[in-house]
Amino acid sequence: MTIPPLSRRSFLEALTLGTAGTLAPLARADAPQKLQVGDPAARALGYVENAAQVDAKKYPSYVKGSNCDNCLQLQGNAGDNYRPCSLFPGKLVAVSGWCSGWTAEM
Repeated sequence: MTIPPLSRRSFLEALTLGTAGTLAPLARADAPQKLQVGDPAARALGYVENAAQVDAKKYPSYVKGSNCDNCLQLQGNAGDNYRPCSLFPGKLVAVSGWCSGWTAEM
């Protein structure tokens, strides 16, 4: 039994379909996850998802009205509810959140 020759077009189609199927799960796995308040790094900096929940006695540096959305450390696109933060690499923080690493925007 002989196998018919594979055309260049058929080869490229098979390669493209095979590669797309294997890369798609990898792309989703690399997507940043939301920072959980129980995460050790979050606990160390007193991160909360809602700045209104900050314990001002425990964090006297807290300034009313400060939150992740007006912090210098926040990155990403304005308008997103969860965005990257330079203090928590690979994680997304709530723009309404706060942590003791808050730094006023310049």
